[in-house]
Amino acid sequence: MSLIALLVGGIDLNTPGHYVNWSIFTISLANILMIALMIAIFVIAMYIPFPGSKHAWKYRTTSESLGPQAAGPQSGENGESEGMWTAKIRQTGIRLLPPAKLLPDRQPAYVASWIYIFGVASLAALGIAIVSGFLIALGGTDWWHTNSVGHFFNSLHLWSVELFMAFIVIHLWGKFWMAAWRGRRAMTWMTGVIAFGASIVECFSGYLSQQNFDAQWISTNGKDALNATGVGAFFNLMNFGQMLLWHVVLLPIVLILLVGIHVLMVRVRGVVHPLPQQRVRGRLARRELAQSDAGDWKGPTRKYDIVKEASLASLVVAVLVVILAGVLSSPNDPPATITTWAKTAPADFMATAASELAGTSETAKYGPPYNNGSNNVQSLLFSPQTLAGIQEPIDTANAFVLSPLSKLAATNASLAFALGTYVHSSHATQQAWDSAYLKAVEKVRFIAGQPSVPSANDGPVPELISAEFSLARSGALDADLLAQQPFYGTNFTKPLLFLEDGQYFASLAKAQHLTGTQWGVMNETGSYPGQPWLWLYTLWYQMPGFRNSANVDLIAVYMTGVATILLLGIPFIPGLRDIPHLIPVHKGIWRRWYKDSENGPSEKDTEQVN
Repeated sequence: MSLIALLVGGIDLNTPGHYVNWSIFTISLANILMIALMIAIFVIAMYIPFPGSKHAWKYRTTSESLGPQAAGPQSGENGESEGMWTAKIRQTGIRLLPPAKLLPDRQPAYVASWIYIFGVASLAALGIAIVSGFLIALGGTDWWHTNSVGHFFNSLHLWSVELFMAFIVIHLWGKFWMAAWRGRRAMTWMTGVIAFGASIVECFSGYLSQQNFDAQWISTNGKDALNATGVGAFFNLMNFGQMLLWHVVLLPIVLILLVGIHVLMVRVRGVVHPLPQQRVRGRLARRELAQSDAGDWKGPTRKYDIVKEASLASLVVAVLVVILAGVLSSPNDPPATITTWAKTAPADFMATAASELAGTSETAKYGPPYNNGSNNVQSLLFSPQTLAGIQEPIDTANAFVLSPLSKLAATNASLAFALGTYVHSSHATQQAWDSAYLKAVEKVRFIAGQPSVPSANDGPVPELISAEFSLARSGALDADLLAQQPFYGTNFTKPLLFLEDGQYFASLAKAQHLTGTQWGVMNETGSYPGQPWLWLYTLWYQMPGFRNSANVDLIAVYMTGVATILLLGIPFIPGLRDIPHLIPVHKGIWRRWYKDSENGPSEKDTEQVN
């Protein structure tokens, strides 16, 4: 037996998770462990000696140490080249990014902390996530559910993404406590925050593309927030085809572009200078400090092999991803289906089908983008949901019951008669039959697997729901709800909404600690870490006063949006931008530099200068 097989046999994260209650929160131990590890890594990285940092003073201190800043004029750049777009772009590129900045071989001596490594580690993890995504694409969108090799590739993808998000969060922590927006570096900070936001959307769309139960639950719950803002009318989380294309085409292009711009801005502006150990007082002193932060570093530097660092980081991250994928694998809980629902909770299925026919289910009364209902319409001052209108019309009686039964009725005369009787009756008569059946079905019993509903003045409804029940148990209803689309249908909106209207779907999620009251959008099935980077969005659903509001989804979106704007605007907001000065976490990051600055270079270091 292989070592990996032994390790996999000893660690199984698909077992039920463990959860703790704290104040108003319920959170999984796996999430707590993930967050604790990230904090521990951040703290440890401040205090582990950085290679070569104790010899920082042996390096040159002149501005020449940073190498040539720009190449001379290119051949042919004379009067005839003046005004050419190509020449202007080349000259601008050389001025902003001379070779010494684009591929530096020296860097300031204060860059001697493991905190600086998480930027390149994030890029390495992103690269592995992209490559592992390519590997999954070799076999298509579902082979990782049925093939061990495909499952391993999916595990590589999962853990590279988990590391990418962990590293990028730690990277942002480091840059915040460094006040990295100083010295005209505000745009560098802002592009980093925007890239982080794009990463969240990219990862979220990836979770929606898994085609497992977790993806189903996230999509049906996430839709409410997007529908409340009106975005759900155009960005449908339950449309697997749309989410997959966003995940593998559109969002990666945007993310790579943003990351590329961010990295180039770091190269143009350079890494931020250390904060002074004591807060600077006085307008003149602060102005002088700001001018110094914006200028090139004039102090000591050390050798810096950027290509070697990137290569080693990629190798270490790749090895770590392979180990995690081989030992811990990835979640693969099968999706819920209408078939399993009808077999596992038949009474719940029949009651839900009757409510769809009667037009009393949640979906039937939902509102835009599905119908003219109002039960799930949210409004704060105005309703973006209503403005977006009905973009995916759903008549639950016809879509979920009558249309599927009409196909079966072609070969079933009794059903055809019952269906015709119901369809051609008046609306008032239909309502009376539906109401009577909804009361009777609460007392349904099953004899030899067949439903027995007490008699009532419910007309042909019992035969319709009985036929619907048989259709569901055979698997035909799952296929029919999806087949109401083109041949290669990938929009699962109808079957998922039908599932969501019953109690069975929610009970499965509750057992896995995935519901909103359990901080569920952060959790993954089993004991996998899930998405702790969504904590800010999920926080509002736990807050007293918010969590019981009919507009909680809209509140959560608005509050998260405000918080994101504040994070983006930190360089310009007095008070927020001063936090790193007031809480001296930066002293841990630059502790070696501060120590050397106080004590001066050692005799050995002095002998090695230049």
